[in-house]
Amino acid sequence: MINGDIEALYRRYGPMVMRRCRHILGNEEEAADAMQETFVRVLTHRTTLHARYPSSLLYRIATNVCLNLMRTKRRRPTLRGEPFLEMVGEESHEERILDACLLEQIFSGAKESTRRTAETYYLEAGTLRETAQRVGLSSSGVRKRLSALRRQGLALMNR
Repeated sequence: MINGDIEALYRRYGPMVMRRCRHILGNEEEAADAMQETFVRVLTHRTTLHARYPSSLLYRIATNVCLNLMRTKRRRPTLRGEPFLEMVGEESHEERILDACLLEQIFSGAKESTRRTAETYYLEAGTLRETAQRVGLSSSGVRKRLSALRRQGLALMNR
């Protein structure tokens, strides 16, 4: 059981937790979020956590929070993580035409439901479950189609 004031733990060990998160994630904003999540977990589970050595406990929780965040990012990359999608919209008229041609190549031969899947997931920011429900596929079907489109897009960009 965590005895004492959570605020005191935060003041004393917050910098250590932040350093750990920053080291693992390499991003200041994500590290700050992970640090906050670490202390939220401590607060949420304070009645069941045993902390003879609070620094070790916080270090371990912070590491797990960061690793979970990294796993989540790998499973569902954000638009910023997609090199092609990051460039779309910040270009000249000619570049937009080329992007449209590239998108047509990516979607050529793809089913209409695959296009709808990509639009729902990326443009409407649907979750895998929401996308699956809207397009009538399973979550794994959505994941497979998006993965195939991503590979096809990267292959076309690397030509």
